[in-house]
Amino acid sequence: MDKIYTKARAKINLTLRITGKREDNYHNLESIFQRISLYDELYIEKTNTDDLEIISNVEELNNDSNIIYKAYIRLKEQYSPIKGLKVKLNKKIPMQAGLGGGSADCASFIKAVNKLFSLNISKEDIEKLASKLGADVVPCLYSGALKAKGIGDIISKIETNLKYYVLVVKPKMQCSTKLMFEKIDNSKNIVQINNDEEIVEILKSRNPQRLKGKLYNVFEEVMENKQMVDDIKKKMLSLGAIDALLTGSGSCVYGIYESKDKIKKAYEQIKKSYESYMCVTCK
Repeated sequence: MDKIYTKARAKINLTLRITGKREDNYHNLESIFQRISLYDELYIEKTNTDDLEIISNVEELNNDSNIIYKAYIRLKEQYSPIKGLKVKLNKKIPMQAGLGGGSADCASFIKAVNKLFSLNISKEDIEKLASKLGADVVPCLYSGALKAKGIGDIISKIETNLKYYVLVVKPKMQCSTKLMFEKIDNSKNIVQINNDEEIVEILKSRNPQRLKGKLYNVFEEVMENKQMVDDIKKKMLSLGAIDALLTGSGSCVYGIYESKDKIKKAYEQIKKSYESYMCVTCK
């Protein structure tokens, strides 16, 4: 095998709590992730070089600070069969959005290289490598719904066939993950809500309406542009969303819809004001 094509799917957080800061400056968290149909495309092929070339439709990603390049270096250090590669990255997931696009690209790249060079890396070793590259990379190795703890490296799969539609809105603002975590660290009076057990039980059912009022993201407590987030959420709810929430550390906001007809009607209205994406949950 000389080339491979793979999709790196975005995620949303149905819940997200920060449970403490570690000595290594990472944060412990508890979150329920759901993968959605929005994706980046990676075209990966072997070359006769001894390095990685990245070509992306987003100019700022065409360099060795890209998380894909960092993953390549770590893999190459550990596995001698790995030689030169070229990656064409077609970026569709908005950046700095809380959708895990970079982490998903990294996770998909690791799995693709494992297959491309027939390395047979164990699941445990892949997760160990992924955890050193970023907190969201390990969850992005998995499809469907899951619960993540620790720095995102302790994974529990959630067996669910629940299907719902997700309208993702990217407002015209950026959220610095580093700054958002600093705000959490400096906030002493946040009372975080834990609906994880109930949401896991709901995901195992077939009624997305039960998610109403159960979604939670602690980063909404420290948003500078909270009014903009609240306005988007209210708009989604007025257009039939079951519930709406900020994902990750922002800046994207998503709404959950139970049918294709409802999300289409909402999308037609919201796209007039915001960059918007119609998605569905992935198993």
